[in-house]
Amino acid sequence: MLAQLDDAVEVLRGDTPSAPFLITAEHASERFPDPWRLPPEDAWLVGTHWAYDLGAADLARELARAIGATAVLSRFSRLLVDPNRDEASPGLFLARAEGREVALNRGIDADERELRLERLWRPYHAAIERELGRDRAPVVLAMHTFTPVFDGVTRAVEVGVLFDRDEQLAESARIELAKTGLVVRMNEPYSGRAGLIFSAEWHAQEHGRRALELEVRQDLAASPEVRAQVVRAMVALGRTLG
Repeated sequence: MLAQLDDAVEVLRGDTPSAPFLITAEHASERFPDPWRLPPEDAWLVGTHWAYDLGAADLARELARAIGATAVLSRFSRLLVDPNRDEASPGLFLARAEGREVALNRGIDADERELRLERLWRPYHAAIERELGRDRAPVVLAMHTFTPVFDGVTRAVEVGVLFDRDEQLAESARIELAKTGLVVRMNEPYSGRAGLIFSAEWHAQEHGRRALELEVRQDLAASPEVRAQVVRAMVALGRTLG
């Protein structure tokens, strides 16, 4: 697979024209490209789900290799700007995490906001648009992961299938993933109908495609064996889409 890199995005160009998915990973990296640095008071965020989705990049790359699909991965931390949120979203720049102020985004002004959008958010989405312009994949599939414990609550769900418009596609994905023995639920731990499948849904609608997002619990996404199970399930789903 041919890789293309810049500050905002990594594109793995697939070699299978009939691949069923164009894969995205909005929170693939916790990298801070120049000129940005994480302030010392935010050091506790390094390596956490607030900075990126642990295991999402591995899932995206492994599925892309398995089916010869194109994958588009972010190369910047979601702490700088969240590419799975609309430009107008109040959650675009994280203000607080676990009750603590995020110093990086304290008092962010209009110029800084525009710089991050222009250098990071917009190039990431432009790359997805560009690849969809040349790729015939019927489904835009976003790969994400979620923390096992949030706000003191342990999450029992192991894989979430997020959707907005396309419940039929989501149900087909749930069936294939459930065959692995994993605990799979629809629109958990977040709901695609609450706008949390923004990136995949937006681009899919623009190009007349279908949209789906997977959320894999991060303790499981760290396991090569579990990732392989998820990849096999999605390969099986892909065969039904041809």
